[in-house]
Amino acid sequence: MTPLRIDLVTDIVCPWCFIGTRRLDDLVGRLGEPVEIVHHPFLLDPSIPPEGMDLRERLRTKYGADPEAMFARVEAAAHEAGIPLDFAKVRRTPATEKAHALVAAAAAWGAQQPLALALFEAYFLEGADIGNTRTLVEIAAPFGLSDEEVVAIAESPEARNAVRKAAAELSAQGISGVPFFVFGNRFALSGAQPEAVLEEAMRRARAEEAAE
Repeated sequence: MTPLRIDLVTDIVCPWCFIGTRRLDDLVGRLGEPVEIVHHPFLLDPSIPPEGMDLRERLRTKYGADPEAMFARVEAAAHEAGIPLDFAKVRRTPATEKAHALVAAAAAWGAQQPLALALFEAYFLEGADIGNTRTLVEIAAPFGLSDEEVVAIAESPEARNAVRKAAAELSAQGISGVPFFVFGNRFALSGAQPEAVLEEAMRRARAEEAAE
């Protein structure tokens, strides 16, 4: 069976993206069908400086309210998806261009999906600074990227510019919310959809491929 291509647009600091990516991963594992998950970068806030920002201060400024109620709602959804998310561990919003550049490079090793999940887990479950190159070296080690390769990618202005360009192009195409899924270049879904919704989109995309 030919693998079904699933394009997935996310930002590593988006908790709903973590939930959506995990749900997709669980679904693919349960179904056992061949798929090709292709990750694309999105920057929720392109103005985040390289050193990152205090998460709570940024959200208070953006929404004019205490973010703790928002955190509780996201934590509840994450727990339903089997993710022990605890925002008490997440203190800062890092810049994500370096992390996205690593995920893009991991396509050559067929490791985009596991590396993306490892980055989500490091940030949301451990509070790791995924904008820091040394942190990225540790996270990427199990996925076929040497320390030297990680440093070269993370510190490359060209790689980071490519991330910003790709993210801007996706925004220009009308993608304003993530996660965003495209199944077999046919069916698009926005948001951290339940597994049943993702499964139906996969089924419809498969059916249309078979009918061609």
